[in-house]
Amino acid sequence: MGQIFHPSTNTISRLSLYGAVFIAAIVAYAAYRVNQSPYITEVNVAVQQPVPFSHKHHVTELGIDCRYCHSTVETSAFAGIPPTHTCMTCHSQIWRSADMLEPVRASYRTDQSLAWTRVNSVPDFVYFDHSIHVKKGVGCTTCHGPIGEMPLTWRAETLYMRWCLDCHRAPERYIRRREDVFKADYKPPSNQLELGRKLVVEYNIKPVKLLEDCYTCHR
Repeated sequence: MGQIFHPSTNTISRLSLYGAVFIAAIVAYAAYRVNQSPYITEVNVAVQQPVPFSHKHHVTELGIDCRYCHSTVETSAFAGIPPTHTCMTCHSQIWRSADMLEPVRASYRTDQSLAWTRVNSVPDFVYFDHSIHVKKGVGCTTCHGPIGEMPLTWRAETLYMRWCLDCHRAPERYIRRREDVFKADYKPPSNQLELGRKLVVEYNIKPVKLLEDCYTCHR
């Protein structure tokens, strides 16, 4: 019986298999890169707001403490968005006629809250509590990035689970003294690991095994 397939068929078959694997790898890598891109994560993308609020101006230039606006950050899961009367505490006296602040004045007159857009948020199936992180020495800039340098607010981190786990698996690399938690210009000291290991014990931070437990964040 004569040969059905030409000898080159073997070569073509091998090239097809190798090519399929190569293409699959390229597609997987492309999907990974897209998933990490600002288009998906919104990292470093300034979010449009009803009023162009500048953390750089209010926090760094004026020295306003984070807790003045985010008043529940130490006591509840949600850090809190300031009500309009908090803004008007100052702006009833200064910049009273600024055009950009008309939405704030209108909100105050009508008693209708401003529709601020959330910049940092996690999915509904993720439980996150600001207060416990603050008590354990996790600083604002650890998650929110250089917030004191932002003229408009953007997301600094992906907030993906693997990013959270990096801290849960090695909290000593990130935690700081409680008195430094709200410092927008905080820089980790040269002895961060030594300090972190000490604070892990002092602040009674759970063992890594418990911090990695699914129930810690998914309840």
